[in-house]
Amino acid sequence: MTTNYTATFITASPDSTATAGMMPAKANSIAQLQHALLTRHPYHYTSDDLLFEVYAIRNGIAPRDRKPAREAFFARPQACLRASPLVKQFGWGIHHDAESKVAIHGVDSETYRELIARADLKIVAGMRSRRA
Repeated sequence: MTTNYTATFITASPDSTATAGMMPAKANSIAQLQHALLTRHPYHYTSDDLLFEVYAIRNGIAPRDRKPAREAFFARPQACLRASPLVKQFGWGIHHDAESKVAIHGVDSETYRELIARADLKIVAGMRSRRA
């Protein structure tokens, strides 16, 4: 099972109160690590790659142990990036390109507005933090 999307834009969650893309402050949190990796390397990671990289960093998994750890990680169902704290709390949209590589764009950015308007992208909302 994969969490990857292709040609898709995940918008900030409908119940997010963020009015701009914000940098997560809590060190080593999922949000902070996702933000750091995607800011430094836009369109480098797929969703699967990003989720596992964050897991590996947080759990201190050595590079030599990553292949079996990745297999074990994806043997269990994983939430896609619609559940990312970046879209739920911090005001980011996540664009998946034609190769399923991802980048983040703040809700206050021109790029975010352009991506929402693109007819060639599937637009999906981030998951809500609270039940409707």
